[in-house]
This record gives sequence, C-alpha cells and structure tokens, in this order.
Amino acid sequence: MSTSVGDAVAVGVVIDERELHVRMKDGRTISVPLDWFPRLAAASVAERAVWRLIGVGEGIHWPQLDEDVSIADLLRGR
Repeated sequence: MSTSVGDAVAVGVVIDERELHVRMKDGRTISVPLDWFPRLAAASVAERAVWRLIGVGEGIHWPQLDEDVSIADLLRGR
C-alpha cells in the first residue's frame, strides 16, 4: 500500500515519557522523540492528554499548550 504524505491522516495519539506515537488511518504508527516538541516535553501528563485532530486528521492540536503538529511534517522527519 502506498500513501503519499499529503494523504496521511491521523486517527489517534499516545504520548509516553519519551515519544509521541501517532496512529494513522492506514494502520501505521509514527513514533518520534518527544524532545522534538519542547512544549509537549515540558507539559504535564494531564496537559498532554487534551488534544484534538485538526481537520480530518492532517494535524494534532493541544489547546492548553498552544501546540500544533502537522502529520505531513512528522512523515518528513521535521
């Protein structure tokens, strides 16, 4: 199965002590170091738990932290 970066859609998020894990609609899970996102790394577990998908899943937003993560950028390693 081939999916372009522009077609990538997130459906879920899990954050542990070291990584951000994003479940994708196509079944993949993308994991990146939490250190890539200083606001998330410094946030409490409770603050990290309050997130919503942007649009149909092209990004993730943490309203309490004013943090946005683009799924396309995650796939590009940014």
